[in-house]
Amino acid sequence: MKIYIKDIISVCNAKLVCGDVNLECVNFSKDSRTINKGDVYIAIKGEKFDGNDYFEEAFLKGASACILNRIDLDNIDINKYKNKNNIEVVLFTCSVGKTSTKDMIASVLSLKYKVLKTVGNNNNHIGLPLTILRLKDEEVLVVEMGMNHFNEISLLTNIAKPTIGVITNIGTSHIGNLGSRENILKAKLEIVEGLIKDKVLIINNDNDLLHNISIDGVNIIKVGIDNNSDYMARDINIDKESMNFNIVDNEELINIELKINAPAFVYNSLIAYAVAKKLNVSSDLIKKGLENVELSQNRLSKVTTNKGYTIIDDTYNASFDSMKLALGVLNKSSGSRKIAVLGDMLELGDYTKELHEKIADEIINNNIDIVITVGKFSKYISDKLKKDGFSEENIYHYFKVEEVCNLLDNLLKKGDVILFKSSHAIGLTRLVNYLVEKE
Repeated sequence: MKIYIKDIISVCNAKLVCGDVNLECVNFSKDSRTINKGDVYIAIKGEKFDGNDYFEEAFLKGASACILNRIDLDNIDINKYKNKNNIEVVLFTCSVGKTSTKDMIASVLSLKYKVLKTVGNNNNHIGLPLTILRLKDEEVLVVEMGMNHFNEISLLTNIAKPTIGVITNIGTSHIGNLGSRENILKAKLEIVEGLIKDKVLIINNDNDLLHNISIDGVNIIKVGIDNNSDYMARDINIDKESMNFNIVDNEELINIELKINAPAFVYNSLIAYAVAKKLNVSSDLIKKGLENVELSQNRLSKVTTNKGYTIIDDTYNASFDSMKLALGVLNKSSGSRKIAVLGDMLELGDYTKELHEKIADEIINNNIDIVITVGKFSKYISDKLKKDGFSEENIYHYFKVEEVCNLLDNLLKKGDVILFKSSHAIGLTRLVNYLVEKE
């Protein structure tokens, strides 16, 4: 599928100041700093900057065209582009594991179709339309949605018009904004507003709030381990570096072996399986796609250093649910000492103290040897550990990321496994980079 300047003018009711209406738009970018030659620069006006101020920089770096004067992406008739190829749109929302779920779905579908998926964190009212504008000749679009308030998913689902919707879990992410898990469920169910064609919604039937949910006019496909579902996982075996299990599809058993030891990836696999089956992908191809998936950076990525210790980089973001999952992965990993470097979990509101203190319980339950907390709120974790009798000589707390470097230099030994996990804004990625760059 090709997009030309004249298409953009028509859709946006825009005016061409200068240039060729027949210029083909190959790629779109909203960041003048990283624009590539030939890209179309879209000048977004944010709270702290106005992209219109940087169009000259974009041209100097090789932009083929610039769209200026605040373009409202919400009002673009995005379906003009999607409907040209009548593509399938898989749209999903998760409290934890959005990116890994996206990676697994795309990995499986790409063995049969040309697939375009969300890149990075382009999952809001700007990023999702930009992803759609990247469409060329793809047959399936796999896009994720982020949200922290009501009506955000409503907006995104009506832009994307999904043929398949997915809700993998209802956790505690953004509970500070929405007030309760029940409200989080209500917000996520806005996804059904944009469903088209068969109106398919795939859910995790083991999640307490999603369990046996029914919605008039929506075809709900369920996956699960504990509760009777359309697709189920059985015979789950988890070791220190990998796991295997069977997916039950009617009378057929499909054995899956993953090179990761996180139980949540069983559910991710089931979700990907259900999506792929709906799009007529064979079981053999699904197995191949799941077993060869390449996960995005900073999501439970493992790096073994020359000094003999292993880094688990899960610094992209954090909620109670994802931190609990990561600690479970650390517990099952092969190593002489299990070390957790944990930063603040943000956007928890009135639940901030309670949920950080619950992480202390998870640390004890997962037999972690050494804990390093970083930030204002993570002090609740270290304080609770001390209160519960965790060895104080194995607890460290710092308010700034940079203060941790010297400790790591003197602490880490051959055979250690060290997890880094926090909300992205805390900056624990800098610690991971510090250790890797020393190699």
